[in-house]
Amino acid sequence: MSDFYELLGISRNASAEEVKRAYRQKARELHPDTNPDPRAGERFKEVARAYEVLSDDDQRARYDRFGEAGVAGAAGGPRMDDVFSGGGLNDLFDAFFGGQNPFGGGGRRGPSGPPRGQDMEVVADLEFEQAIFGATVPVTLRLPQRCADCAGSGAGGGTEPVTCADCHGSGQVQRVRQSLLGQMVTSGPCPRCGGLGQVVVTPCPTCRGEGRITAEHTYQVDVPAGVDTGSTLRLSGRGPAGPRGGAAGDLYVHLRVAEHDRYWRDGNDLVTTVPISIAQAALGTTVALPTLDGDEELVVPAGTQPGREFTLRNRGVPRLQGRGRGDLRAQLVVEVPTKLDDEEQALLRQLAERRGEQVNPPDKGLFSRIKSAFS
Repeated sequence: MSDFYELLGISRNASAEEVKRAYRQKARELHPDTNPDPRAGERFKEVARAYEVLSDDDQRARYDRFGEAGVAGAAGGPRMDDVFSGGGLNDLFDAFFGGQNPFGGGGRRGPSGPPRGQDMEVVADLEFEQAIFGATVPVTLRLPQRCADCAGSGAGGGTEPVTCADCHGSGQVQRVRQSLLGQMVTSGPCPRCGGLGQVVVTPCPTCRGEGRITAEHTYQVDVPAGVDTGSTLRLSGRGPAGPRGGAAGDLYVHLRVAEHDRYWRDGNDLVTTVPISIAQAALGTTVALPTLDGDEELVVPAGTQPGREFTLRNRGVPRLQGRGRGDLRAQLVVEVPTKLDDEEQALLRQLAERRGEQVNPPDKGLFSRIKSAFS
């Protein structure tokens, strides 16, 4: 056999982690189930033997001092049943067989018992103010819940589930098949108990042996301040109960926020419009600005142009990932009157004439009145 270090492609002072990493790579390359080369099986055995020795500190020390002769007696030679029954190859079994030792010993098996319930999603509708300041909202839904009559066991009439006779409570059964390396043992869920390890002889009449029933339930969900449409809250263990006493899954609450008739969001800022007249924009004014925290006075200086934005600090949305709040931004909209009486028109014409501005002449005559009637 070649030098163990050369087989794994590592130096003689390689760390334990480097030994494991090199072995994993070689094992994937040479495994007979994935490598069609007829010599791959023998090379795979050699690599496995090298890893068995170099992954053990005592054997590695003897090998470094005396070579393969120093470990032949302790390990009993590279027998396949020894190599593949040790816990050292469990990493390989994880990669190829999901944790199952295909050679029938030492491999890890998945846990048996009642499975966890599935996760569930629901949509909760919020008012705009609830999303801004936070609230507790009810969420009602139908979902599987643990049966109260049998406490989730699925067994009725004062009985209890019994150990499955086929898998002896492990929830797994083994099957043997032939391969290039000899007999391979694979495991799978027991068909009799469905992998639970127990069988209900006398089912509960309420849940019919399921251990859970579907019923309506209302949760009071605490919504933090600052959420928006698309935000999701995870309620651990509030989802559907697992069968036969299994743990409940999680409930994901997706939030949907109603629109506001005055405000809209821009990140953590609130934005609104403030309508004023031409005279107010030209001469200045003070207007009442309703905010979500109460009314504020907004001072509009003379000569303010349309679209000017005023900012009120810390009147916006609370920050979910930090302290403080965004701002409230008020955008001025100057409203131009669409209908003027004769006196108002005269006043505006005087102003235009005084400022040297050209405007359309007033409509006169029957034709103009007829046109105005149809406009």
